[in-house]
Amino acid sequence: MPWDARPGRSVNGGPEGAGSARLRVQKQCRKSSFAFYQAVRDLQPVWLLEDMRASEAFHWDERGRAAAYSPSEALLYALVHDHQAYAHYLLATFPRRALAPPSAGFRCCTAPGPHVALAVRYNRVGILRHILRTVRDFPLEERTRLLDRRGCSRVEGGGTSLHVACELARPECLFLLLGHGASPGLRDGGGFTPLELLLRQLSQDTSSAPAAAEAASATVHAATTSTTPPGELCQRRLLLLDLLALYTTEAAAGPARCELLGDRLRWQKLLGEDKFQWLAGLAPPSLFVRAMQVLVTTISPGRFPEALDELPLPPFLQPLDLTGKS
Repeated sequence: MPWDARPGRSVNGGPEGAGSARLRVQKQCRKSSFAFYQAVRDLQPVWLLEDMRASEAFHWDERGRAAAYSPSEALLYALVHDHQAYAHYLLATFPRRALAPPSAGFRCCTAPGPHVALAVRYNRVGILRHILRTVRDFPLEERTRLLDRRGCSRVEGGGTSLHVACELARPECLFLLLGHGASPGLRDGGGFTPLELLLRQLSQDTSSAPAAAEAASATVHAATTSTTPPGELCQRRLLLLDLLALYTTEAAAGPARCELLGDRLRWQKLLGEDKFQWLAGLAPPSLFVRAMQVLVTTISPGRFPEALDELPLPPFLQPLDLTGKS
């Protein structure tokens, strides 16, 4: 190991104690760790980043030792700074190690690797596409564990990546996850499915008190969608609702259904009569929705989203850039 924490000689030539040696190594780790972070942030070439990661960049791990960055930890940096070339290299070269749980200093709990949820949170659609292409070759159980990862209940609210996509209004991310097999029926720490969470947010956004709706929207989206006009945000949520409907067979339940039935006129106007009737559990989905459900669910994860080009897509799906061609 290039950095030795054992006692040696101090700067003035005297013997160096174990505590001083430890502090020296910690200081070196902080410098090299920031240098690596800065290099990824500055989108430096992949060869340079890998040379740094393999031989120069170290961080202070939970065991109190200087440790090299793992492919998993490097991928987290690539996601944060949208370094697509580096993310693609890591996923192609270390497919399992890049998506493995990072060390304790890079995560808040023992849940599986947070990479999918982080890609959704930062809206890294290009990198998310590559992650999902990578996990196609994983065994079903391993793929499911990554796609349906539940975040830390204390920090992430116990939600899945689908909950994050609904919370932050990420339609491309949501559709990619659904098409690759993410489960829309799982509940977050508050007991909400993604569909019920979305209805709850739509209720806040379209509240009869505009000031209250604007404040709720600003609170939820301060970090990522603070400049999104309220009308556009509502349209994104309605698109998310349409996408979830393609992969959801059950109507809303519990508080969400009570909310729909408790303010029928407002919801009928917002959703349209057919969608309202289905979500409220008063009627089955329309023939159009059933037809689209059959079409999209016949596409295997191994052919999604490329196979969408073969389908007669409705207008609300056509603007979504899922393949990265545009």
